[in-house]
Amino acid sequence: MKLSDQFKLNGKTALVTGASQGIGKGIALALAEYGADIILHYRSDRAEAESVADEIKQKGGKVMLVNADLSEQGSVASVAEQVKNAGKAPDVLIINASAQIPCEWEQVTEEDFDTQINTNFKSTLLLMQAFAPAMVANGWGRIVTIGSVQQVKPHPAMIVYAATKSAVLNMVQNLAMQLADKNVTVNNLAPGVIGTPRLDQDVPQVPERIDQRMGTPSGDLGDPQDCAAMAVLLCSEAGRFITGQNIFVDGGMSL
Repeated sequence: MKLSDQFKLNGKTALVTGASQGIGKGIALALAEYGADIILHYRSDRAEAESVADEIKQKGGKVMLVNADLSEQGSVASVAEQVKNAGKAPDVLIINASAQIPCEWEQVTEEDFDTQINTNFKSTLLLMQAFAPAMVANGWGRIVTIGSVQQVKPHPAMIVYAATKSAVLNMVQNLAMQLADKNVTVNNLAPGVIGTPRLDQDVPQVPERIDQRMGTPSGDLGDPQDCAAMAVLLCSEAGRFITGQNIFVDGGMSL
């Protein structure tokens, strides 16, 4: 097989959570470009999701929408039911949707804690439980979680968010070890500062001595396509020998 052919995803179906904007949108568009059918998950803005779906269709791709707030009880079961009703069994699972609620650690509420834990950590396990068994049965699968450079450089105003991303990485490594002989890879893609709507959040100021370590060596921001390119590698046959890994796409911020 030619190297270029190893990146093709024709005949595969990819479920991408949080795909109506930002990194999730970039990954969904890239996977579609390489031939995958897309199951595009969104939380609340259907018009935004339909806009992404239209982009995929204009490029000749197939796409369906599923809706759920992953912070809520029963949300993953709802996603699984919507996918089942459409007769789809994802070969690729991109767990990108997350909740980030910046505030000083003394100000974290139980509600904020639960929202981030449920969306970022609990739903990740439930999504894996929902869709990995079919991958094992089919003898092929790819799972990619979207982590964060905050796994190693936690931001003071995001104590819970950073903790959930570290927890997900541990879960990825645990599951990767168990599924490695089933031809199902499990990896964590950890972005740095990427130019997405999330950058518009109001984040409390941090001391200069900490702020100085939160940038990239070049001073540049990343783009969703930077993450999308790595996702295509990990989700294709070209990435078959990569599993259990934490791969930074952060412009060197983790150094």
